[in-house]
Amino acid sequence: MNPADLSQSILSIAVAAVERRGVTGVTLTVDDVLLERPRNRDHGDWASNIAMKLAKLLGVTPRDLANELAGVIGAIAGVASVDVAGPGFINITLDAAAAGALAQTIVEAGPSYGSGTLYDGVTINLEFVSANPTGPIHIGGVRWAAVGDSLARIFRAQGGIVTREYYFNDHGAQIDRFARSLLASYLDEPAPEDGYGGEYISDIAARVLNDYPGNLSNATREQQQETFRAVGVELMFGDIKASLHAFGVVFDVYFHENELHESGAVERAIARLRDLGAIYEADGATWFRSTDYGDDKDRVVIKSDGEAGYISGDLAYYLNKRERGFERNFIMLGADHHGYVRRLMAMTKAFGDEPHVNLEILIGQMVNLVRDGNPHRMSKRAGTVVVLEDLIDAVGADAGRYALVRSSIDSQVDIDLDLWARQTSDNPVFYVQYAHARTRSVAKNAHGSGVDRSAFDPSLLAHPTESILLGVLAEFPRVVRQAAELREPHRVARYAEELAGAYHRWYDACRVTPLGEEEVTDVHRTRLWLNDATGTVLRNALELLGVSAPERM
Repeated sequence: MNPADLSQSILSIAVAAVERRGVTGVTLTVDDVLLERPRNRDHGDWASNIAMKLAKLLGVTPRDLANELAGVIGAIAGVASVDVAGPGFINITLDAAAAGALAQTIVEAGPSYGSGTLYDGVTINLEFVSANPTGPIHIGGVRWAAVGDSLARIFRAQGGIVTREYYFNDHGAQIDRFARSLLASYLDEPAPEDGYGGEYISDIAARVLNDYPGNLSNATREQQQETFRAVGVELMFGDIKASLHAFGVVFDVYFHENELHESGAVERAIARLRDLGAIYEADGATWFRSTDYGDDKDRVVIKSDGEAGYISGDLAYYLNKRERGFERNFIMLGADHHGYVRRLMAMTKAFGDEPHVNLEILIGQMVNLVRDGNPHRMSKRAGTVVVLEDLIDAVGADAGRYALVRSSIDSQVDIDLDLWARQTSDNPVFYVQYAHARTRSVAKNAHGSGVDRSAFDPSLLAHPTESILLGVLAEFPRVVRQAAELREPHRVARYAEELAGAYHRWYDACRVTPLGEEEVTDVHRTRLWLNDATGTVLRNALELLGVSAPERM
């Protein structure tokens, strides 16, 4: 029996209790009967607070209702015992066979175990990283590369139709500064005061010269700068794509900001808002009446000199996404972008959509790299900032991704490069990957010893470590759903570590292969199912994090 089956059975019992009392207007779903693992295993396998949720509505005390429900729950096939604790918690213990049956369910489900239907059929646009094409991706953007890609995987596991999108900022002053920096390097001049430094600038400048078919020395300075702009941006963008690919992140759509301004999308967005009464003219400029929708001040859309204001691109881009059919749109921004949330929610509301539903803004905190106990701030490639390649060089893509996803985006994270480079159990990603590799080694050794999965008797999975391991395995679908609901992929990483720990303890206590001349029994065969189920869930969890599940280590 898995938790979903048990929840469904308890739901039916709770609905019957409501109907017996003739209470109307109470609609229960399986989400009202979510089960939790008790911290103290002496309290059973699962705990439910359904009695405390319903008691007031039914006019009874929580404990009395809990006792009533417990009497019926105890009759469910596979339930060994039911106890009522505290104010009305219902603690449920399954018999070994009912608990152990989960191992076969997981193996047969394979990659689909842990998936759900939270976002079944919902079109989701997930925009993340979107670094300016003026330099390598700095470590803050790298965090979003790891978290954003993992969220995309988790949303898809919940049935979402997900598009990973990179917003290519190729319009505006930062591109001018980038072009002037490349030109200065070419002319052997000091970098502009507001320009960009680092070895990558001279590298890109040299590659522009190599790729450009003409003779730049005969061109005017303006022509030279335009060449460095056009060719340099494409080269830098190619480097960004290559870096992300090496990190295991591939986008479905690369959207160019410049396209919004050249295609008339900005004008269409302004016209739409004007029809909705959200645009007005003042002081020779065009304004978005954003204060009517919760913003702290109105925003300039077109400046008095005819140049587009910063928010103009946001208006056009959001409308473009909605016109492409995306129901849920996510934008992931750095810690210095809190001020953007209110104006973007005002924009959403002005278009007639629901803020924080049709558009959600996720804000990520800073990332610090530490080496030898000291902050690691310098990069050979980019000068004063640490970039993606530095992280990959130091610890590898797997460890880098895991380290960045493992903590809540609401918290600042310090990544100890020495720790994450170690091949030891104190390195969390090594600990989890080693557990998966161990499941494959056990399976291989079992095959060599004549142990297969030709028999399965879940009642034989009665050792205390087996009960604990099965309980952790049962939690995976709930963890994935919560990670999707709360936009917190770190829950999957922490779960994987808990599962790895439970598996290692089981491995130390229970053998899959017989010792010496001992005969192969159904205990060995059934334990092989549990071993392979654990490998399946570890692999599924690592897949959601974009981290490899090695066969050997």
